[in-house]
Amino acid sequence: MNDEHTEPAAPGPQPQTWSGVRTGPLQEGEWVTVTDPKGKRKSLLLQSGHTYHTTKGGVPHDEMIGGPDGNTVITAGGMGLLVLRPLLSDYTVTMPRGAAIIYPKEAGQIVLAADIFPGARVLEAGVGSGGLTLSLLRAIGPHGELHSFERRPDFAEIARSNVRTWLGADPPGWHVHVGDLVEQLTAAPDDPAEVDRVILDMLAPWDCIEAVRDRLAPGGVLCCYVATTTQLGRVMDTIRTVTGFTEPQGTETMTRDWHAEGLAIRPAHGTGSHTGFLVTARRLAPGVVAPMRKRRPAAGAYGPDYTGPRPAWVPTLAEVHGDADPTTDWGRLG
Repeated sequence: MNDEHTEPAAPGPQPQTWSGVRTGPLQEGEWVTVTDPKGKRKSLLLQSGHTYHTTKGGVPHDEMIGGPDGNTVITAGGMGLLVLRPLLSDYTVTMPRGAAIIYPKEAGQIVLAADIFPGARVLEAGVGSGGLTLSLLRAIGPHGELHSFERRPDFAEIARSNVRTWLGADPPGWHVHVGDLVEQLTAAPDDPAEVDRVILDMLAPWDCIEAVRDRLAPGGVLCCYVATTTQLGRVMDTIRTVTGFTEPQGTETMTRDWHAEGLAIRPAHGTGSHTGFLVTARRLAPGVVAPMRKRRPAAGAYGPDYTGPRPAWVPTLAEVHGDADPTTDWGRLG
């Protein structure tokens, strides 16, 4: 989509629901999505007295304000335009960005795979532009808590702005922490003291596994979003190595649009490509070690050329190289 927000957002109505969903007639000061007959969409902030211009003439905003959601308007040149309030998935892919976002297909999987529930205490790290933040805030509701960690102040401010645009104000229970996740958790042992779910979206999530493990409640869910297979392997082996978690599961979500008209039924030309992998694991009770896995790793999986984290059942690098001197055991975290 080529949609872009071109004007500053105004606070929206109905903040008491904290869902961002608005109902009733379209009002001045809220965003709408305008779609032309070719399917091109444009995000538009409704302002009385303004005009939306197209190649087929303009249409006054006042013809949209006060009308129903899902209405059509006609430009001066006779072109029909469909006017709808944006869905959350529409907004997250059109809102201003400082960093790449987690796309709706992964955001939906994260909410389900991590079992985000109303009232949950959630820690997310790597806020970026706030795309996933919005889905998490909607899932936990007004009685949950979301602790969002972001290393870059400029990204944190973009996320704050995007959340305020969609929800109308800062939601209750949302806490933005600017700084390194491990350093912040070390400096503030009780902020947060314990969480139900942890979501990591960062370049090196394996550096934070031990720190978040100690804040995650028994039975809680850890979910990591990574972009490459190298990251996928590193984070899964780190989870196995630090212990305290169930066997991690790695998944990839692919979506494909379909064209269906009469007898012409086929995959659409535009197909969603790879965006990332999800790794999930459950937190065990303190002191509990998961039963040793029965399935043996593939031959060569942890051979001499492998220098990453080594789970307990895998020989260390010193053992692989036949060095019995414990002082040369390079450790299990690679």
